[in-house]
Amino acid sequence: MSDDRRKLGRVIPLKDDLPTERTPIVTIALVAANAAAWLWQLRVGLDLSVQRGGAIPFEILTLRDVEWRAIVPPPFTIVSSMFLHGSWLHLGFNMLTLWIFGNNVEDALGRARYVGFYLLSGVAAALAQTLASAASGDVLVPMVGASGAIAGVLAAYLVIFPHTRVLTAVVIVVIVRLVYLPARFFIGGWFVLQIVSVLFGGAPGGGIAFFAHIGGFVAGFLLVRVIGRRPTWRARRISW
Repeated sequence: MSDDRRKLGRVIPLKDDLPTERTPIVTIALVAANAAAWLWQLRVGLDLSVQRGGAIPFEILTLRDVEWRAIVPPPFTIVSSMFLHGSWLHLGFNMLTLWIFGNNVEDALGRARYVGFYLLSGVAAALAQTLASAASGDVLVPMVGASGAIAGVLAAYLVIFPHTRVLTAVVIVVIVRLVYLPARFFIGGWFVLQIVSVLFGGAPGGGIAFFAHIGGFVAGFLLVRVIGRRPTWRARRISW
């Protein structure tokens, strides 16, 4: 979902304090796939890659390709759009967030469950943004980015690890302060920001896919309760 990170505020997650039991193979693969897709975007050009691989609401609603020749037929552009980004900053912030929170969610769910969970969260996010775009009449703006699926990952992390601490860089003008925040405060605050942004001017087509973030988060919040954890995973008590 295309956005401009300069508008997301000045609170940046750096790491959490919860190690994983197993190597997060799926999360590593997702980061690698997004990086590979970015190299392809640089080769063909950002604008063209977004038009060809992005999820365009008109195409999703009508199942018809527009003049840009999508790399896959709609509605499968929903999936391709999850691996494309609008800028290196967009990619970097998304991959940092995915790495910090995704490895633990993968650990808890198990690799197969995590793959399905991630994709379904991304699909739900794209559909939410598509409906919002249709309601506003802005159906030709492509959506790209992993942030909708990552919003689902954040929701799952909130459900499974609410008491884990997240090392956060809080930037105030030119002053940077590192603080540990409980995951429920960091993620809950992020979600509230998405709601507030929609209520106060975050319309579709404005550059940040707030409706995708909300849709992905809500989907992830519900899906993690349905999918469940891997049978051998045991929650660890966090104290600080």
